[in-house]
Amino acid sequence: MGAMKTLHAHRIAWLLARALGLALFAAGLTMPAHALRIKEVAAVQGVRSNQLSGYGLVVGLDGTGDQSSQMPITAQAMANYLQQMGISLPPGTRAPQLKNVATVVVTTQLPAFAQPGQMIDVAVSSIGNAKSLRGGTLITTPLRGADGEIYALAQGNVVVGGAGASAGGSKVQINHLNAGRIPEGAQVERSVPTPLHVGSTITLGLDAVDFQTARKVAQAINARQGEGTATALDGRTVQVTAPQDPGRRVNFIAELEELQLPDSTPAAKVVINARTGSIVLNQAVTLGSCAIAHGNLSITISSTPVISQPNPLSQGVTVVAQKSDIAIRQEGGNVIQMPPSPQLADVVRALNSLGATPQDLLAILQAIKAAGALNAELEVI
Repeated sequence: MGAMKTLHAHRIAWLLARALGLALFAAGLTMPAHALRIKEVAAVQGVRSNQLSGYGLVVGLDGTGDQSSQMPITAQAMANYLQQMGISLPPGTRAPQLKNVATVVVTTQLPAFAQPGQMIDVAVSSIGNAKSLRGGTLITTPLRGADGEIYALAQGNVVVGGAGASAGGSKVQINHLNAGRIPEGAQVERSVPTPLHVGSTITLGLDAVDFQTARKVAQAINARQGEGTATALDGRTVQVTAPQDPGRRVNFIAELEELQLPDSTPAAKVVINARTGSIVLNQAVTLGSCAIAHGNLSITISSTPVISQPNPLSQGVTVVAQKSDIAIRQEGGNVIQMPPSPQLADVVRALNSLGATPQDLLAILQAIKAAGALNAELEVI
């Protein structure tokens, strides 16, 4: 009897667990499909990186550096560097041929809150006619900001993700050899003040202009921190009252960034890359009912050389002329009715039914947008 009771209790527990699992699964089905956090749609204004750049020299190349005859700045820069080291060439000395040296531009991003002594990655790019930077070493290069001040010093071995070889007029190359990176190749020498603790408020800047998203961000903050804490100033900025104490303000911002925005749907947008033919649609894109006819027009021009040979006694000259044949062919395009497509999957299915190439879709989508049947913003990059 005790065994039967134990078995019965286990079965009841299993049924309850299964019912709870089904309830949780059903609840998961009713949850928002894409709940964004505030940190994914907005950032604190003033917390940003800064661009740094500098001019330097890469030495130690295996004869793949700049040709001094065509790049006099390389020899001049090397002479200036040697002069700083206390070495100067005798007057009238011919500039050396520096095949193992290349002039480069060094760029990097100075992260927000970066402090002196912190190491950051740098990118090194050749600005001369060097064949390769592989195996080179960047000598000390000051990196300056937009204000002209030095914020970091770069130095180190350049890592190039490519390879190549040439001989007898033949050349083989994999990837790019005139640019590389130096991991942790620059040391921060000066920090940039960040106005995070100035004033009684902080401002959140949205990644894209959207009044609906700005309102939802303010509502989510007010629901958590109290009414009146956040105010949407426009479609891009939300002003938030924050604690004055630095430690409490950091904790306050960390909590704000984790707040979720329910039913967050981005603005419908179609991005078209006219150079590559790439087309990207987000989940909010919809199509209205429309009819489309798209045909191809091709023009073919072929030239055939025609030789005019005069009579031997006419003292004429042999003339070579060109005979051109031009053919125009236009393929018929059937009129296809596009049904209303309320979801992204329906939009993709409808566009695939056209059987058009990506290049054709560039023109088709622009025409649908002009006709008012594409419910999305069309951006061409």
